[in-house]
Amino acid sequence: MLFQLLSYLRFLLQSGNTHGLHSPFVFGLYAHVIGHDGQFAAYEPIETRRRELLQSSTSIQVRDFGAGSHTGAGRTRRIRDIARAAAKPRPLAQLLFRLVNAFQPRTVIELGTSLGLTTSYLASADSRARVLTFEGCPQTAAVARETFAALGLGNVELREGNLDETLAPALAALNAPVDFAFFDGNHRYEPTLRYFELMNAHRTDDSVFVLDDIHWSEEMTRAWKAIQQHPDVTLTIDLFFIGLVFFRRKQPKQHFILRFDNFLDKLLEHTRRLSA
Repeated sequence: MLFQLLSYLRFLLQSGNTHGLHSPFVFGLYAHVIGHDGQFAAYEPIETRRRELLQSSTSIQVRDFGAGSHTGAGRTRRIRDIARAAAKPRPLAQLLFRLVNAFQPRTVIELGTSLGLTTSYLASADSRARVLTFEGCPQTAAVARETFAALGLGNVELREGNLDETLAPALAALNAPVDFAFFDGNHRYEPTLRYFELMNAHRTDDSVFVLDDIHWSEEMTRAWKAIQQHPDVTLTIDLFFIGLVFFRRKQPKQHFILRFDNFLDKLLEHTRRLSA
């Protein structure tokens, strides 16, 4: 937690907003997608499902292949505790929805399904998109499938098992490029870079990659910096909680550190709702 706090203080000192933002692409993305504060009809059904999960006292056995949790929770966990601690907060999940809505990807990959709430935001943004999501824990995956069924999402395919065994074969069988990818499957340096390279082999110049928790730990920050320097990456946007990666060939190599305006207020509001 101390590392995250210090990282956030550094972020505040380095970050900016639309003032002095000279890239037309980044300005438009920041002003109309990242900073969009309106509502979409898809939001409320997913948040209703979130509230249901937050009220569930059912316990499941959690199998974690990644870096674990800062909470120190054990393997037997209540669904409501997972929904509170592991599910992406509403402001971030809704930002992912807006990104998919803006870029209209045909193929979306998510590494780390959890209870399926973030997946549902990705899938609800465009019913024509094929959303392929990966989850290592069987009992967590079962709850996610219930989420997709409750929301009537027919464009989600869930692959269960260790990412080290499931990701490469799934990508090889895609027969389509990876247009949009959300990395939330393993918060360690080596796996993050390995999964990035696997995805990179299947993307186009217009693909968008989103990495979660880029300042979660020293390992994740080091992985983020390595990805920024990758020769195929031309543009990155550091929003502290997530990082956006672009491969626009005609775009000069640039890295932006931008504040997600009002995000802290939204996150505090979201946290208060979960605690109510």
